Amino acid sequence: MKPPVWKRAEIDSPCVDICVIHPKAKICIGCYRTGDEIARWSSYTPQERKQLMRDLPARAGQLNKRRGGRTGRLRDEKS
Repeated sequence: MKPPVWKRAEIDSPCVDICVIHPKAKICIGCYRTGDEIARWSSYTPQERKQLMRDLPARAGQLNKRRGGRTGRLRDEKS
């Protein structure tokens, strides 16, 4: 019988394994955290983590949306 898995009583990370910092917005395109927030995550208090988790969804709008690749560029050129 396997021993039970040890779990910590702390909030999960918002990381979704898409770890790329957007060059202009300076936030991760996967979780919307800044590089500093990612680096400091393990030292945040549970309250700080909860607050950041509440703030992250609002950051999604900071990222430029794709315009449809080649089709979008061609459409823009005709306008």
